[in-house]
Amino acid sequence: MHALLVEDDDRMAQALTTALAQRGHTVRRAARALDALRHVREAEFVLLDLGLPDLDGLELLRRLRTVCAAPLIVVTARCEERDIVQALRAGADDYVVKPFRMNELMARIDTVRRRTGALAPRPDAGPGPVRAGDVEVDLAGRTVTVAGTEVRLTRREFDVLAMLAARPEEVHSREEILDRIWGDAFLAASRSLDVHVAGIRAKTGRAELVRTVRGFGYRLGPR
Repeated sequence: MHALLVEDDDRMAQALTTALAQRGHTVRRAARALDALRHVREAEFVLLDLGLPDLDGLELLRRLRTVCAAPLIVVTARCEERDIVQALRAGADDYVVKPFRMNELMARIDTVRRRTGALAPRPDAGPGPVRAGDVEVDLAGRTVTVAGTEVRLTRREFDVLAMLAARPEEVHSREEILDRIWGDAFLAASRSLDVHVAGIRAKTGRAELVRTVRGFGYRLGPR
């Protein structure tokens, strides 16, 4: 797999490049935001530092997500909850705080690639669109429309909504969703799932589209 490593620290970039190469990945390193934007379309997954010299990393993340759907993990020294929440809302698939254990990061890369690959649409994908009120979720086309107008969700937001829409009569536990989408049911104490559910509600303008089943999980809203 071909990785785009967006990292301005030479020592960190070298360590990550070596670790990725040992696992069979090819790596293009970009030390600046402009270089990342130039090469992101060729990437099969992205590692993104937020502390870049020419552009705030969160702004770069938003720009990358307009042109690239590849799995993306933020790897940064920023550990404030606000930064984590903003990155997840902007489309990051995972968030790793420096310093980190290299083996853990490699495992997270494998998990994100496996889960995002498993959720990618197949050429023969079905079934047809699922409707919930005036919201239509096209599972095959990975699009969402509200009252006929398309709404842009992040990849992870769509994955959560699609999981609920695929079995709209069922209640899905937090652990089930986290295991299916994030690949780790033990992330139940984190805010990642809550952040993405809030994003779905806000972007669609339909607070009841994702219904909370208190103490258990979520289900698709009234159909």
